[in-house]
Amino acid sequence: MTPVPRPRREWHSLPFPLAILEIRRQRELLRAHNLHDTYGAGGERPRRPSPRLLPYRSYDGSGYDPDDVDMGRAGTRFDRNCALPETFPEEEEKGLYSPSPREVSRRLLARRSGFRPAPTLNMLAAAWIQFQNHGWFSHGDNRTDEPLDVPLAPDDDWPRCPMTVRRSRPDPVAHTDPTRPPTYENTVSHWWDGSQIYGSDEERCRALRTGERGRLAVEGGRLPDETRPGLSGIDLTGFNDNYWVGLSLLHTLFAKEHNAICDRIAAAHPTWDDERLFHTARLVNAAVMAKIHTVEWTPAVIAHPVTRAAMHINWYGVLPAGLRRRTGRFGRGEALFGILGSPTDHHTAPFSMTEEFVTSYRLHPLIRDEYEVRSHRTGALVDRTDFEALQALATREAVDRWGWSDLLYSFGTMNPGDITLHNHPDCLRDLARISGEHMDLGTVDVLRDRERGVPRYTAFRAALHRPPLTGFEELTGGDVALAAELREVYDDRLDRVDTMVGMYAEPRPRGFAFSDTAFRIFVLMASRRLKSDRFFTTDYRPEVYTRRGWSGSTAPGWWRCCGGTIRSSRPRWRGCATPSRPGGCCGPGGSADGGAGGAGDAGDHALVPARTGAGGPAAGGGRPAAGGRRGDDAARCGGDRPAAADRLPRGARGAGRPLPGARGRGAGPARGAARRSRARAAGERRGDAARLRRRGGHGGRASR
Repeated sequence: MTPVPRPRREWHSLPFPLAILEIRRQRELLRAHNLHDTYGAGGERPRRPSPRLLPYRSYDGSGYDPDDVDMGRAGTRFDRNCALPETFPEEEEKGLYSPSPREVSRRLLARRSGFRPAPTLNMLAAAWIQFQNHGWFSHGDNRTDEPLDVPLAPDDDWPRCPMTVRRSRPDPVAHTDPTRPPTYENTVSHWWDGSQIYGSDEERCRALRTGERGRLAVEGGRLPDETRPGLSGIDLTGFNDNYWVGLSLLHTLFAKEHNAICDRIAAAHPTWDDERLFHTARLVNAAVMAKIHTVEWTPAVIAHPVTRAAMHINWYGVLPAGLRRRTGRFGRGEALFGILGSPTDHHTAPFSMTEEFVTSYRLHPLIRDEYEVRSHRTGALVDRTDFEALQALATREAVDRWGWSDLLYSFGTMNPGDITLHNHPDCLRDLARISGEHMDLGTVDVLRDRERGVPRYTAFRAALHRPPLTGFEELTGGDVALAAELREVYDDRLDRVDTMVGMYAEPRPRGFAFSDTAFRIFVLMASRRLKSDRFFTTDYRPEVYTRRGWSGSTAPGWWRCCGGTIRSSRPRWRGCATPSRPGGCCGPGGSADGGAGGAGDAGDHALVPARTGAGGPAAGGGRPAAGGRRGDDAARCGGDRPAAADRLPRGARGAGRPLPGARGRGAGPARGAARRSRARAAGERRGDAARLRRRGGHGGRASR
């Protein structure tokens, strides 16, 4: 492989415009060199053209690409971001247990001095990413025969020696080339299609539906109970492995949102049957989730001005909203108008999720051991509980006990854990499964990467074109004590550090909740999830989504598109724009008619926790955004009116709101520019409204 030149400086040390260009350069580099097809030329999956392209998402993820009907289908392989020769698993006798994954868990992952919170996020952020992951990848049920035997130290208190861990389920399709590394099958659809809600096969999907008006089954405001034997107490939904209250809240919320979308579309198309309403609503619901994740969740988790702008550009492009509306899309590029609506492109390999992508999303430190339940009406503490009472078969009982509104409010005001070493939750280091077996998820996380051939940290960095490290101290950003711990556990061999451990240990760019190395995978794969999917590219248009569905999918996400659903649960939501930073669902004094305003003192993201104290959450916020309104109109899926989420973040135009924890930085000219920007946006909205009134409606010739 030809060596790839590396930049002399990291992107986050460059001036803003150069940093944006550097991230774009990295994405093009990764697209060219880091997409590796695990089917290759072996013939295990012959390419078959799609007999016809459906105007909706298929049940199993097939039929998206005209030349390859099985691309992204459930039951196809994970691909790789590292070159295939580098992805052979280590042999059990030589390296699989070196050092023992259990010792890594005990000495580097376990919490020593209590819980370390991630101050800029809330528990909805932790639940959200697991919710999305369940729609992207699953390795299925692991093997029950020939378990892996993890050696234990003499002073280890694990009840059974050796610790046994089930092996990963192998790829059921045999290799035609024995020299290639082992592969694994994704049991869910690879696409961003909401399969965690809808399932990845037709039988499961139909079991979730009412069969009338396209709706999903929701009984008394809740999803039904799971009907499979031994799983009562878990919601009946598309994918409910590893289920807990955080997932239940989001599955319920977006099942309700699906039904609300059905009602809006049915009102415009009263003759449509159940099947057409269902598939159209699914298209819209998946687009709503993709937008929330791209322009709301991700900028909250990587809250650096450069990356916030980059995610905005991914979705919208660099042109202002008013100019985009006036000119319409032209050309094939992504920079001006964003990926949405651009031509589909898989680049150097057919689309699929990758093993390295799975590795980068090992974010279990986000989970807390202890939880506070607060009243959504007053903010007062109602109860304290642990993770055990919120997960598995206890999930529905917990929702019945504390109520959907109080739990949703509480998750919006609690911090998750910081994604770092010595912060892995104790509840996951001795987790009781539904089957009765106990597992240390820290041990399993380390072992899975080794078993599946994910390169160790230094090789992983090199594969992503990052500069080599000179020693443990550089890895830890100068933390000598942590470097000494790593040196001891890994026997002074930097090349043996596990990828997950290295990503937890490395210094992070300002505002980042996870590592810069993981970010390289996201730079590639976050764009790829959109760029390869024709329902986000060539078929992202009102003729496919319908005009009602199109207006819902293009409106600002978390609050505008889910506000009515949230409000019906009766918590008061102030400044709710995304499911991420603490305080987005905030302010005591719950009411079904609570304000739907814009950014307030507690932040403008629903994944950002509210400030809490003896008197409950701070009451700051609740102020309507410029041009916004309180009440039902503000919660309704709107049309094309621009909002805060539709404007470039601070740095992209030199001004904007300060980042969380950076109060006062936006003073002077920046604040003046921000006020002028808001005034211009309000003027655009008034002008658009006047033009629509003169036209006598929404205008346009697109399908309703």
